[in-house]
Amino acid sequence: MQLIEVQIKEAIDRALAEDLGWGDVTTEALMSSVQRGIASIVAKEQGIVAGVDVVKAVFRRVDPKLKIDALLEDGARVNSDSMIANVEGRISSILRAERVALNFLQRLSGIASETNRYVEAVKGLPVRIIDTRKTTPGLRLLEKYAVRVGGGENHRMNLGDGILIKDNHLAALRSRGLNFKEIMDMARQNTSLRLKVEVETRTVQEALEAAEAGADIVMLDNMSLEDMRRAVKSIGDTVLIEASGRISLDKVRSVAETGVDFISVGALTHSARALDISLKFG
Repeated sequence: MQLIEVQIKEAIDRALAEDLGWGDVTTEALMSSVQRGIASIVAKEQGIVAGVDVVKAVFRRVDPKLKIDALLEDGARVNSDSMIANVEGRISSILRAERVALNFLQRLSGIASETNRYVEAVKGLPVRIIDTRKTTPGLRLLEKYAVRVGGGENHRMNLGDGILIKDNHLAALRSRGLNFKEIMDMARQNTSLRLKVEVETRTVQEALEAAEAGADIVMLDNMSLEDMRRAVKSIGDTVLIEASGRISLDKVRSVAETGVDFISVGALTHSARALDISLKFG
């Protein structure tokens, strides 16, 4: 699960510039620049940790002389009062980096924890939980990484990762009189890349038409459970099938039982609650 260092560095630099502003005036007014100490990063509730390496990078970006001792790795399960890491060095440096480091750790751990709840909810069924592009601007790489830490998988990382013909594409093309087969042919003819083609559908009939037109993946968007079952039965094993659209944790297993191959959940990234984590000096 190696992260792309340049992109992570840019995200960290933006976050530090945003938080430090003209400087940490409180710390500068009260703390000696030479006073040293040790602070502990502690989980305050149950969850899955994600972003430990990002935390290290934040502290080292503020002060390369800080010593960060990670006690847990990404993917570890934590409970209230679980120790995640210790940071040793100049107290002023630790305080300057504290909020940004915790913001990343809490956000990513929250996403990993929420993803894991969905993964556990469908355990034992042949379905995969995947994310969407509904991510925080500028943090997609990190947030999709957190999804993987939680046991989920990534859908498209960006618009160049695959052809996904959505409702607005279909509406625009149908206004020109094109049918599913013509739209599918256009998609394949106008790209030099060997990309999979996915089509978003709203009805069982649309799903069947998309499959017959040659889609690699058919998305069942905001369908009822009964319609999902009908679509899966009608399409069979000819193409992969994805369920999507406001799929909540209490509903996800029922969706998985319809026989779909993937369940995409935007809430993994756009609505995950941050995991409660704090930093305290001993």
